[in-house]
Amino acid sequence: MNRTKQIAPGIILCIIIAAPAWFLGKSFPLIGAPVFGILLGMAMAKISSKFNNGIKFTSKKILQYSIILLGFEMNLFNVLKVGTQSLYVMLFTLSAAFLTAFFLGKALKLEGKMTTLIGVGTSICGGSAIAATAPVIQAKDEDVAHAISTIFLFNIIAVFIFPSLGHMLGMTDIGFGMWAGTAVNDTSSVVAAATAWSTAAGNNTALAFATIVKLTRTLMIVPITLVLAVYTAKKSRAESSRLTFKFSRIFPWFVLWFVLASIVNTFAGIPAQVSHSLVEIGKFMITMAMAAIGLNTNMVKLVKNGLKPIFLGLCCWFAVAAASLAVQTYINIW
Repeated sequence: MNRTKQIAPGIILCIIIAAPAWFLGKSFPLIGAPVFGILLGMAMAKISSKFNNGIKFTSKKILQYSIILLGFEMNLFNVLKVGTQSLYVMLFTLSAAFLTAFFLGKALKLEGKMTTLIGVGTSICGGSAIAATAPVIQAKDEDVAHAISTIFLFNIIAVFIFPSLGHMLGMTDIGFGMWAGTAVNDTSSVVAAATAWSTAAGNNTALAFATIVKLTRTLMIVPITLVLAVYTAKKSRAESSRLTFKFSRIFPWFVLWFVLASIVNTFAGIPAQVSHSLVEIGKFMITMAMAAIGLNTNMVKLVKNGLKPIFLGLCCWFAVAAASLAVQTYINIW
């Protein structure tokens, strides 16, 4: 009971901030509710000290619960339909993003956790991947805010330039769907770019294929978070003088629940309305968590990092887009 009393005010504050952010996100989907959540949270950061327990719970635990609910968006049969070609492309885009983030992040002298979040956000699925990865690597709220902001910037750019570039390159509907699905960061931006292409093409082939590829790409959250959990555990064990270190404390159990939710959604025959509602609740919880992160974000530290994270995001994004095109050319998807 005491624990509930301690965290309830902070959770309620995050709900109050998330509500207008959610509706703004619906009105401006290219920006998205998580970005509005961070911005509104930062605007109210001065009052956060009175609600620390609930804010911390929201940014950590509720964030993890939200990822579990996103599993109800996954249909494993649709994932299998995409085939080995898209998985082949994803392998190279993931490698391109992480190698670029690792080496360029070191060259720019950026904090390792921030570079990891930007690499994950670029290569997998934007804000959802950042939300899933942040608790695993024990990232600071400032790092999450930077990564989300960077991904948001290139989401918007991609929506406007990808269809034009696709036409210039003479891509087919399937080719553009593959490119958008593997190289645009966030699901809403993938849908927006593919819709623009499909409208011009007079059919929905690119949109349907891009959406399936993007959802398949989302599943990469599972292996990536598990690998990062093992790496973080080894690093923590090496740095800790305590012999009581337990891997179970850092293992991303919520990812296993995400997988279970995907299996249930695929085989249990859940009505589409129910699964959609669960996913929407999960997305609102992500907005709550982003509001909490905004409340905990130090603006001075955020400004000090300047343009370096944005430059890193640009390079990772370019590497992913180029790798996707190169592999598609090699296996002749165009």
